[in-house]
Amino acid sequence: MEKHDCTYEAYCKILHAELVPAMGCTDPIVIAYACAKAKEALGCMPEKTKLQVSGNLVKNAKCVVVPNTDGLIGMRAAAAAGLIGGDPAVALEVLSSVTAQQRSQIREYLKTAQIDIGPTDGKESLEVIAEVAGGGHTAKCRIARSYSNVVLLENDGQVLMEAPLSDSPGGGTDKSVLKVAQIVEFAEIADIEDVEGPLKRQVAYNMAASEAGQKADWGAAVGRTILKSRPNDIRTKAVASAACGIDARMGGCTVPIIIIAGSGDQGLTASIPVITYAKEMGRSEEDMLRALLIADLVGIEERFYTGTMSAYCGCLCAASGAGAAIAWLEGLSREQICNVVITGLGMLPGMVCDGAKPACAGKAAMAIESMLLAVDLVKNGSGFNGGDGILFPDADETIWAVGRMAAEGMHQTDKVVQDIMLQ
Repeated sequence: MEKHDCTYEAYCKILHAELVPAMGCTDPIVIAYACAKAKEALGCMPEKTKLQVSGNLVKNAKCVVVPNTDGLIGMRAAAAAGLIGGDPAVALEVLSSVTAQQRSQIREYLKTAQIDIGPTDGKESLEVIAEVAGGGHTAKCRIARSYSNVVLLENDGQVLMEAPLSDSPGGGTDKSVLKVAQIVEFAEIADIEDVEGPLKRQVAYNMAASEAGQKADWGAAVGRTILKSRPNDIRTKAVASAACGIDARMGGCTVPIIIIAGSGDQGLTASIPVITYAKEMGRSEEDMLRALLIADLVGIEERFYTGTMSAYCGCLCAASGAGAAIAWLEGLSREQICNVVITGLGMLPGMVCDGAKPACAGKAAMAIESMLLAVDLVKNGSGFNGGDGILFPDADETIWAVGRMAAEGMHQTDKVVQDIMLQ
């Protein structure tokens, strides 16, 4: 790789497209965003709202607190919040400016609101269509494939905006260009000024979420429990700090975070352990940012193959990126870092996603622990080999194999999980 060649520029473009802010779990937030956009197109408060939501969004929005609603949970709450107080201009931070008065209005509105929710046609795993009616007019907003990807806006059947569906919504760049060894090379040669904007925001936002989770019992308080029950060492701090951030996010904390692969939990899982290790090791800010490049891009590569929405827990992808980055901070070679990815993916390759909820903090903690074990194994000349189960000798082939298992093999699992959750 050469600085500013096509691969280098693609990596920069992916980072700038993927590392964006969101407040709250992105699944109820995208419903709020679609409703706010539809209301904006309508031009008045709707009298009726019809939502069509894909099964995976239903799964992920069902059990998580909607931020700035005083603890309300679920899709109707997200829709009402978007209609009453949503600001569509800030996309996935759509509920960031909801006022105390509007929070009361949301609760009152839900008592009588006509919000009908049904399934989409099932062709897209990530899709929400909000249709609103009021004042004798109608409007529609459709979001698909990625959380802020508005592909259709209509008013009274007239198309106001239409965009083609993209199989690679991260800035339009094909993420198959991502390769683990090249990611490490990119991190080592990159001009930091090309990427420092989103990376520094990631540090500031995500550590603020972690600190919020350390100060109060959000969610299931997984992170605080880890801190209380284990030795106060670098490993405990890395795992617990990430879990604290997810505790806060799943509990409805209004601190915005920087996402990757459309997910706040993945953004927190990829970044916070790396930031924690870098600071505890006394490494420079530049080293920390270069390590974050590895964590983010490896996590994004893995999620590209598993699919944004699947029955495969995305925290595993993000934790794999964190493990690769921590291995780099500890001085492991590119070959060893690739072996860390392979070994880590050999431990928990089938953790099931059963929606966004407080337990996500526990899953992230387990995923990070497994990757830290992978780092230890490789440092000690051990690890898992190609041919062990679905693992290949090559890291990128292993990522492809795990992705195929998730996207194809766990497709029926996803349907069963959704069916169980909707009973």
